[in-house]
Amino acid sequence: MNAERETIVRMTRDAVDKVRVADIHTHLFAPAFGPLLLSGIDELLTYHYLVAEALRWLPMPAAAFGRLDKRTRADLVWRTLFLERSPVSEACRGVVTALASLGLDPGPRDLAEYRDFFARRNPEEHVARVFDLAGVEYAVMTNDPFDGPERAVWLAGPKPDPRFRAALRLDALLGAWPSAVFRLQAWGFDVEPGLGGRTMAEVRRFVAEWLDRTGALYAAASLPPTFAFPGPSSRARLLAEAVLPAAEAAGVPFALMIGVERGVNPDLGPAGDGLGRADVAAVQNLCRAFPSNRFLVTMLSRENQHELCVAARKFANLMPFGCWWFLNGPGLVREITALRTDLLGLSYIPQHSDARVLEQILYKWKHARAAVGDVLAEKYADLAAAGWRVTEDDIRRDAAALFAGNFESFVAARPAK
Repeated sequence: MNAERETIVRMTRDAVDKVRVADIHTHLFAPAFGPLLLSGIDELLTYHYLVAEALRWLPMPAAAFGRLDKRTRADLVWRTLFLERSPVSEACRGVVTALASLGLDPGPRDLAEYRDFFARRNPEEHVARVFDLAGVEYAVMTNDPFDGPERAVWLAGPKPDPRFRAALRLDALLGAWPSAVFRLQAWGFDVEPGLGGRTMAEVRRFVAEWLDRTGALYAAASLPPTFAFPGPSSRARLLAEAVLPAAEAAGVPFALMIGVERGVNPDLGPAGDGLGRADVAAVQNLCRAFPSNRFLVTMLSRENQHELCVAARKFANLMPFGCWWFLNGPGLVREITALRTDLLGLSYIPQHSDARVLEQILYKWKHARAAVGDVLAEKYADLAAAGWRVTEDDIRRDAAALFAGNFESFVAARPAK
């Protein structure tokens, strides 16, 4: 490695390590939501990634494992994945990184010590410390107005917390319309199962009310690989005639998270979902039919990534984001980031944590920064070799855009509510 390349690598790693992050998609909650904010070593160990991995080794059915109390499940995962074999998977390494980031020594492998640490922490101070260590400026939650406990908090008016922003999740509306109808009716909305009458106007009213109540930066839905648009399905019609008009009126994008195949192994519960390749034509059709709407899009299949990048070259109202779920490993993050940079320059959002447990942002962002930084350093070195003068200010500017600015510009982020 020559001196110029070494300097570029050093500057890039420094810029990426220090940049403050907008974590644009998580399943975390502000402290005001009480027990909905998951935290601690037992939550880390019983995260569904680790459960699925442990059950490949444990001599018990998934249903029997699920009936155990959380502490016992955590003990089994710890023994199976951390003591009886090396924790080399990304999910296991992540637990080790999170512990080390908090100043805990993973060397002794002392689960009792880790439990004692989390039991003694002050919750509010701990949240602040984790965000600071992870370099996260704020996290965007996943907020489901059909979830009873969460709905109750929103209706009571939670204390604003600028570290946690909202995203209105509409899976229950778009993916389970027959069930959603009865709940909407109970809440005073004049809707019909067949989508007739005032249904579309009332769904627009519902979405508008919840966008306003939560101050959501965007609305979103997780979609199967079979998602198609246009089409006669209730999902396609609700999107076209209610959800997207409401989002446009509110000035917020719609996030499409495409490719999840629910319940491939239902015995595993949340760990039993799989993936499938989707049709990017559905995304292109939406971008073309609704040019005044903006679409944040992530896709779960590796095979969809190239097609999505090409689509983004054609539609400025399409923003690819993140390496979602089964794509969130360093090798795939590097591959996808390099592909996006080759085709889109810097006009994408490289990653989100998708964290469900607070401490996961410690490892997800440490690992993501390393992977994205590797790609950027290579691109800057190649650019310098072509004759362009790469400056430290340029690199810092670009890192700020990739890790926060691109998202904020695209959503025209609302003030915290």
